Amino acid sequence: MKLINRNSKTRDFHQAKWNEPIIFELHQSGEKGVEPPPVNEEIALAVGDGISIIPESMQRKSKPSIPEIGQAKVLRHYLRLSQETLGSDFNVEIGQGTCTMKYIPKINEMLIRNSKIMKLHPLQPESTVQGMLEIFYNLDLCMREISGMDYFSFQPSGGTQALFAMASIVRKYHEQRGEGDQRNEIITTIFSHPSQAATAVVKGYKIITLHPDENGFPDIEKLKAAVSERTAGFVVANPEDTGIFNPKIKEFTKIVHDAGGICYYDQANANGLLGITRAKEAGFDMCFFNLHKTFAAPHMCGGPATGALGVTEALKEYLPVPIVEYKDDKYTLKYDLKHSIGKVRAFHGVAQTVLRSYAWIRSLGPEGLKEVAKIAVLNNNYMYHRVLNIKGAGAPYVKGHRLEQVRYSWEQLTKETGITTEDVQLRMTDFGLHYWTSHHPYIVKQPFTLEPTESYSKQDLDEYIAALEQISKEAYENPDIIKNAPHNSTIHKIDERDFLDNPKKWCITWRSYLKKAKEHQSV
Repeated sequence: MKLINRNSKTRDFHQAKWNEPIIFELHQSGEKGVEPPPVNEEIALAVGDGISIIPESMQRKSKPSIPEIGQAKVLRHYLRLSQETLGSDFNVEIGQGTCTMKYIPKINEMLIRNSKIMKLHPLQPESTVQGMLEIFYNLDLCMREISGMDYFSFQPSGGTQALFAMASIVRKYHEQRGEGDQRNEIITTIFSHPSQAATAVVKGYKIITLHPDENGFPDIEKLKAAVSERTAGFVVANPEDTGIFNPKIKEFTKIVHDAGGICYYDQANANGLLGITRAKEAGFDMCFFNLHKTFAAPHMCGGPATGALGVTEALKEYLPVPIVEYKDDKYTLKYDLKHSIGKVRAFHGVAQTVLRSYAWIRSLGPEGLKEVAKIAVLNNNYMYHRVLNIKGAGAPYVKGHRLEQVRYSWEQLTKETGITTEDVQLRMTDFGLHYWTSHHPYIVKQPFTLEPTESYSKQDLDEYIAALEQISKEAYENPDIIKNAPHNSTIHKIDERDFLDNPKKWCITWRSYLKKAKEHQSV
């Protein structure tokens, strides 16, 4: 604790520490939480005992092997854990980078907590969910206006699944035209998201990757050399995670179209584009948005996300099913699309996520969405120019204006002090701030990716920048402070070499815990 500089401008943060055991270790045989009363005799006579109706093959032969814990003990356990958590509402999430942890209006949370929304079931008859289907349909109309596309599906559960769906559409489109075997290449750029190439590979495509030109922009001459009669499609994120927007994107899509390929657009980084540019005018045939990012729904680390996948009229019949249509004064789920790639997951979108995004769009309106983009770009460029003045920090490739985020580099800091971006990441937690590096392998050396969005005030940005300045100063004057970080967190330092890959170090079920505990006792 004596190592902490209390005179810095950064937050004096210390995470709560409870030395809390895991829930399985709280087990006490015979202890109970809530014991429901036996079924009233009159009720049992009227509707049965509630168990006999379950097929015998599905009835348990023994009680479930779960921890036996009293109610108050469970409550205290989870409250203590919650105090040890650095959540999105608790800190400035600028450091989440590419995942755009935007402010989620609390009034929208009240909407989805309406009991009629909470109890919706995806297998309900259409006649009983007309209101929710209307919201799906209206959000489709909003997405059409924002992107210029003609139809949207909310079946994909997020960006990667939407990319997989688009690669599937590309595959089926060329097969329907008798060119499925001939067109076996997908072109992308080095700074596009890794899932763009990965999902195309899953569909059997060879990947051609374009590297930037001498000015840091996607190289149009390399694209001209890459397209051929083998080109099936072109997929790109624009702006990419570097924050660089390709100003020649329309020329790119024309070159690919002239070669017979389909162009599809990863719009995960759309925060700086709302109301400014549209996928259709840039020449794309398909695009997706992440509702859990751009449109103010929770990310939840793989939770109830929804990807909005849009296509032009020519590709409507290839969309994953179902899509929502309005016909004869009612909303219906349409399954009979002629060339549909089928389903990409079991059910149709997440109703609560769709409602949150719809509420956010309607509350802002067209001008509000454009204002979001303008403030996101303003915030990003304010931060960009401040961060470049920090000793040891840089931003490779294009100099000057960036869009809504930047992939920065501590390469100089590492060369001069030995402090890496992972070291900085751990030190940032001492200030209660989240910091995002990048995806391995590091194409930008010692990267850190910041995306301030429209949600943060100048005070928020200044606080975050002050933490980076403080760490840079420490790196040059006393790097051991950083090397030994974090000092203020519940867990000091995690051995990242094999903690997630070694099954001996974790157990995800009560049964596996008992098995490992038994093995441990026998040693």
